Amino acid sequence: MPIDPVKAIAAEPRTARLTWDHKDVQLYHLGIGAGRPATDPRELRYTLESQLHVLPSFATVAGGGMALAGGLTAPGVDVDLAAVLHGGQTVTAHRAVPVRGDATQTSRVAAVHDKGKAAVIVLRTDVADADGPLWSSEASIYVKGEGGFGGERGRQTRLDVPETVPTLSTDRRVREDQALLYRLSGDWNPLHADPAFARRAGYDRPILHGLCSYGIVLKAVVDTALDGDVARVRSYTTRFAGVVYPGETLRVRMWREVPGPGRIQVTATAVERDDAPVLADTVVEHS
Repeated sequence: MPIDPVKAIAAEPRTARLTWDHKDVQLYHLGIGAGRPATDPRELRYTLESQLHVLPSFATVAGGGMALAGGLTAPGVDVDLAAVLHGGQTVTAHRAVPVRGDATQTSRVAAVHDKGKAAVIVLRTDVADADGPLWSSEASIYVKGEGGFGGERGRQTRLDVPETVPTLSTDRRVREDQALLYRLSGDWNPLHADPAFARRAGYDRPILHGLCSYGIVLKAVVDTALDGDVARVRSYTTRFAGVVYPGETLRVRMWREVPGPGRIQVTATAVERDDAPVLADTVVEHS
């Protein structure tokens, strides 16, 4: 079996050095749609090195996005990239992400869940620099066709969409070349660029990276609900509920203090496909 849960969970944590500078941050921000309009002072916070602030979702690509790739090459894990989807993601910020960094990443497979027709690999990552912890993240990696091994199904956390009118709502247009730009931050899965590979995976054309949608939505929340202050984000959790195709429009709806104070519940849908779900069970915790 390509996935050996016992071996994967028992493996020693992997460590790696992560380094980044303003160019990596700027490229990431451009990859999630920053810089429109190019001279807007609110956008220059994401694109101009002299004014740069770092979205916490940058943690998913810092150092070339090595954490997620490590989860797919861990001992006991041997899977086909065409069968892999990103199921969910959480980033917890312990403090503001610096514009330039030199840090150590420690990653391990925390769990392997049996969903019947698929397996879900849960990858836990902690990052610290000389001043202490920077961020922690947890990724759920969905692998089609690898379930049925008799393991635990794992918890399911579902949030009901509030019946009230959203506190805030905004649309974000995804560029036709957004996936091509985003993949330069380190996710080279051909699913997001190669039409033939995408067809083999069951899609009629390449799809946007789930983590690109993740970044686009966090930026929308920060810009509209948190006064553009990236440092207010404490954690950001989502479940990837559907795909996005480059060229589509994301509609981001926000409910303040749902399910509690200091929390914003969020949904993201694809406007052109009758509001097909994109991100669900999504919460931004903030100061």
